[in-house]
Amino acid sequence: MASISSSPRSVEDIFKDFSARKSAIITALTHDVEEFYAQCDPEKENLCLYGHPNESWEVNLPAEEVPPELPEPALGINFARDGMSRRDWLSLVAVHSDCWLVSVAFYFGARLNRNERKRLFSMMNDAPTVFEVVTERKPAKEKLSADSGSKSRSGSKQRSNDGQTKAIPKPADESYEDEDDDHSETLCGTCGGRYSGDEFWIGCDVCERWYHGKCVKITPAKAESIKQYKCPSCSLKRGK
Repeated sequence: MASISSSPRSVEDIFKDFSARKSAIITALTHDVEEFYAQCDPEKENLCLYGHPNESWEVNLPAEEVPPELPEPALGINFARDGMSRRDWLSLVAVHSDCWLVSVAFYFGARLNRNERKRLFSMMNDAPTVFEVVTERKPAKEKLSADSGSKSRSGSKQRSNDGQTKAIPKPADESYEDEDDDHSETLCGTCGGRYSGDEFWIGCDVCERWYHGKCVKITPAKAESIKQYKCPSCSLKRGK
């Protein structure tokens, strides 16, 4: 832990500290992933992943003092290790690590003024997050326009002007090669599973949530005859 007296004070110093800690965490989740995975034994107590200003990483128990000198990383990352796929677990650790890095940076930046905090965040935001690096996400080449009204997903359904559902084939054009990246944050409203272009999805016209067809028992063929789809939750609300 860094002492208050040695804490970085300027925007540049805080950003340097932030970058070094992030680099350490990225190393743990990529280059040193086998060692990191082995250290996160679910049989051990609550463990945290720390990134240090010297660009080293450490899996250890949380600080004993309350409150801690610095904000603490996510607690108990080891418990979920064997309960999900390695990729999903590493992604989860990456997201929590991004949150921790930001919290530490703004802890150090508590004495900065408004413009300095804005500049600090801008510097941090210009670089890829740990999550983006770990999941190898690429900048999307195409985004759905805000005024298009389109709710298309690969292999899912889109509403035409006459209200009829139509199948949306997966585009073969190279400009769409990153479509999975565009919608990688879309989660099924039933099971919480992440979007995949290899599966059939359908969108609710009421709440606008998306669902695996299998989760709501809708097949592509059945969807063709549905003019306005209501998910199970919205159907129950309308029935009351």
